[in-house]
Amino acid sequence: MKIAMLGSKGIPFPGEGGGVERHVEELSVRLAAAGDEVTVYVRPHLIRERGQWRGVRLLGVPSIPTKHLDTITHVFFSTLHALFGGYDLIHYHGVGPSTLAWIPRIFAPRAKVVVTFHSQDRFHKKWGFFARLFLDFGEWTAVRFPQATIVVSHALQSYCRKRFGAKTHYIPNGVAAHPKPRAELLKEFGLAAGEYVLTVARLIRHKGIHLLIEAWRNFPTDLKLVIVGAPSYTEDYQQYLQELSRGDPRVKFVGFQSGEMLAALYAHAALYAHPSESEGLSLSILEAMSYGTPVLISNIPENLETIDHSGFAFQSGDVADLADRLAAVLKDGAKRKSVGERGQAFVKEHFAWDAIAARTRRLYEKLV
Repeated sequence: MKIAMLGSKGIPFPGEGGGVERHVEELSVRLAAAGDEVTVYVRPHLIRERGQWRGVRLLGVPSIPTKHLDTITHVFFSTLHALFGGYDLIHYHGVGPSTLAWIPRIFAPRAKVVVTFHSQDRFHKKWGFFARLFLDFGEWTAVRFPQATIVVSHALQSYCRKRFGAKTHYIPNGVAAHPKPRAELLKEFGLAAGEYVLTVARLIRHKGIHLLIEAWRNFPTDLKLVIVGAPSYTEDYQQYLQELSRGDPRVKFVGFQSGEMLAALYAHAALYAHPSESEGLSLSILEAMSYGTPVLISNIPENLETIDHSGFAFQSGDVADLADRLAAVLKDGAKRKSVGERGQAFVKEHFAWDAIAARTRRLYEKLV
């Protein structure tokens, strides 16, 4: 099959990227390895790679690189290009990009159109009133414009059924099997195995990093709090987090990380904390669990779905409860170890990328 991927910032996974970019990367390389001809449309101001990358064609298409116009203009120009690409299938990622999925339905009717509904983006706190209205409309287009809609969590599937009466296909995010990386890599940041709590997220408000820092300030411990991530048109929030943690040397911002360093940070943390207030299905939680690292997550349905009693939870948005849970979980090393091992087995069984890519390909084949 000849497949186009639209809606992400691009691959290889960029520093400004999030779960959508990781999802597109992991899915695309596996489809290419299965023999499909896959093109990912990338944003030239973020992605330097061009041509073939791990069997995937990377095609740079311009955008207007501002907070509100970057995604939609990139998807619009990519869609126009895709009309003449001879694709069997055009796959839009995200509810915002799905608002343009009508174009190939009309002007390239031979191509089948799929949308992945990754999250309810209108709840992301970086957006203003009109942007949220647009993203609300995007939820409707995500289930009405394509021939098939994929959702990454059962919570989103239930939402689409109740609000829109729409049938969707549940295919979650995933993780790959990893060897445990060397703890010596941590020395670059002055860290040691088991002596820090980790969180990994874009520095945007709905990820709740400020809640974690507030809880940490009132939590007596010698452990470090390590924050991995970069802003996404949210430099003001990044500055707020730095001000919030000022004077506490236990809090370390290490910026965007990838590859073996990120793997080492996940694998050797005493605990992974994820205080997000809105998600689709968090890849960061799954990644942490894949290394056997226990997780403490906010109790929103999309997060609870990832652990299935194989992790710890706190009341979303409640700083006092987060602090209490941190204290209780970090005090019991034996329980953390057993929960981490259970979580690792759970994600291996239910969230393996190879199986997820195969399920996605079977859906494509039914459509084509």
